[in-house]
Amino acid sequence: MKANTQAVIYAGAAVISWSTIATALKVALKYQTHFEMLLIASSTALLFFLMIVTVQKKWSKVNQLSGKQWRTFAGIGLLNPVAYYLILFKAYDLLPAQIAQPLNYTWPIVLLILLAAFAHQPIPPRKYIGMFISLGGIVLITMSSGQGGKNASAVGIALALSSAILWASYWLINNRQRKVDTSVALLITFLFGTVYLILAASIIGIHSYSLSGLLSSMYVGCFEIAIPFIFFGLAMRKTTNPALINQMCYFSPFLSLLFITLVLGEQIVFTTYLGLILIVGGIIFNQYCVKVVCRKEIIPKS
Repeated sequence: MKANTQAVIYAGAAVISWSTIATALKVALKYQTHFEMLLIASSTALLFFLMIVTVQKKWSKVNQLSGKQWRTFAGIGLLNPVAYYLILFKAYDLLPAQIAQPLNYTWPIVLLILLAAFAHQPIPPRKYIGMFISLGGIVLITMSSGQGGKNASAVGIALALSSAILWASYWLINNRQRKVDTSVALLITFLFGTVYLILAASIIGIHSYSLSGLLSSMYVGCFEIAIPFIFFGLAMRKTTNPALINQMCYFSPFLSLLFITLVLGEQIVFTTYLGLILIVGGIIFNQYCVKVVCRKEIIPKS
């Protein structure tokens, strides 16, 4: 019972952390470009993972990585954090937070398609119901995005949906490295990703300097990239009811709308709520209402 209580607390911390990110991204983007924000956020996350691996005394596991594993993580680091977060942050730069956040949340639906295409896991016919429910939410949000005086960028919408594809791809590729300790995998991935970003910065330069920009980007690095994944991992290890921990994640996008309203002052239109309910409803339907032999759990992402 004590372990399950701790698991719920850890999962709750992760959910609250993820819920603040849409707001934090919009605040950070007031002070610097999406590239500059990612450089700071990725560097912050790298320092956090260095600390975690040191505290957990897992440097021996880093030394045990093979040359092939190092090369694999070099490629993964280019996908995440570099490609994924550059596209996601640019989407937030172009869109109201209430549109970018739900569109990015469609990645579990994309993952189903990728699993069918590349992992030879056919989509059960009943899961198409959930996919079409979520698709209806996407259409509703994008078609109604001009409400409330907010004319959404078509490029921004395309980028937000592309970020969902990239995250699903990252999940699929990274899942093949399950034998590598999670903290070690995150450390090496962000080591390569941060090096790539520093090399890019040496070419294109950094032009925005402000304490507010630095602190807000560091917040994104801690509470979007680093801390919630550690807390969520702890919750999954301690719980005897992983389904409950997964279900808690579905509160995140709705809590996010609350922070968007209170901090950013965005007027959340009715179609955003309805569209998000359809997107999440379709995911939940496929996750828990369709029985599949050897079903794999999908961990939601903010």
